[in-house]
Amino acid sequence: MARSDAGAIPVVRVAFARGCGFMGFWLLLAGPSLSETVANGFTAGMAADLGIGLLASAMATVASLRLLPPASERLRIGALARFAGHFMWQSVVAGFDVARRAFDPRLPLKPGYVAFPTGFAPGTGRAAFGAITSLMPGTLPVGTDLNGNLIYHCLDLDQPVAASLARDEALLKRVRGSGRAVDE
Repeated sequence: MARSDAGAIPVVRVAFARGCGFMGFWLLLAGPSLSETVANGFTAGMAADLGIGLLASAMATVASLRLLPPASERLRIGALARFAGHFMWQSVVAGFDVARRAFDPRLPLKPGYVAFPTGFAPGTGRAAFGAITSLMPGTLPVGTDLNGNLIYHCLDLDQPVAASLARDEALLKRVRGSGRAVDE
């Protein structure tokens, strides 16, 4: 696959960032403690361990670039923080709602299915959206219909499930750099 020099620079940046991340993770898991290095100095065993870590990080970087090629979209950290806060708040609120319904002797539930027309094309964006929304109490993605809509099983169809999913989708698009600001 031929690439121009202009297209290779982002790949090199992404590869460097991922490689540093994998190496940092490896050091976190297997690296020597600072006190051990100060007490014993840098030993041949530590050098061998570091070489293995560099090799493992390089292999992980190559695999990650093949499995998840760099996208034109950029992750927006501010939007990610906003999404994380929204996700945590919604998880707590929905968790209490599900618990209340579970312990209510009348079981105020109206289960059913909702078809949600997502704007994410099949791939990592749709998979991420499905995975995140599967963690929200009360909704569970169970498949797609013939039109490509995501099908969700819901505990209560009287709740604004589609509106909530649309808001989550807009926030996730914003995180991925492919959406506009969402009014709260």
